[in-house]
Amino acid sequence: MNFLTGFTSGLLLITLSELGDKTFFIGAILAMRHPRRWVFLGVTTALAIMTLFSVWIGQLASFFPKHYVQGIAVALFIGFGLKLLYDASRMSGKETLDGEQAEALEAVEHREQGIATWSARAVVMEAFTLTFVAEWGDRTQIATITLASSHHPYGVLLGAILGHAICTAIAVACGKLIAGRISERLMTALGGALFIGFGILAAIESA
Repeated sequence: MNFLTGFTSGLLLITLSELGDKTFFIGAILAMRHPRRWVFLGVTTALAIMTLFSVWIGQLASFFPKHYVQGIAVALFIGFGLKLLYDASRMSGKETLDGEQAEALEAVEHREQGIATWSARAVVMEAFTLTFVAEWGDRTQIATITLASSHHPYGVLLGAILGHAICTAIAVACGKLIAGRISERLMTALGGALFIGFGILAAIESA
């Protein structure tokens, strides 16, 4: 397993999949209300821990026969990809991720209800908790587990964490500016093509 391949795969997977995701908007909304550095710290810490946990689960797959693990990886990647392409084909092309943004806003409003003052620690914990809950069981978590089962674990770990950090930095710095300019159909289609690409690569490697 090549470190660079794992790193590149993790970086591409996360950067393209998380841009415009619910956690992206959680970071963007929180950054409009609280100091950006504390929001960034909380969000990236949650995503880094989630990534570490996902890679660890992926490594447990090494206890099973390799051809079974590779077969499951191929099926999951291609299955996710086809589902995303199907979803994209049913979209009009005018969507701008309002659904994800609305869900993120609802989560933040519920969390902040009745709280008037915020310390740095409270902001970090809020960003951490909201992000961790939103990411748990998400498509990208499952994809990270799958990727870690067939690629260099440290490469996937570092690449995925960097990808999360990049997306979080974009959300915190200019999430409000680009939120209405992201095409949900385009992002969904790109994600689908990316997952299918990983599935094809996994199939070639297992041949």
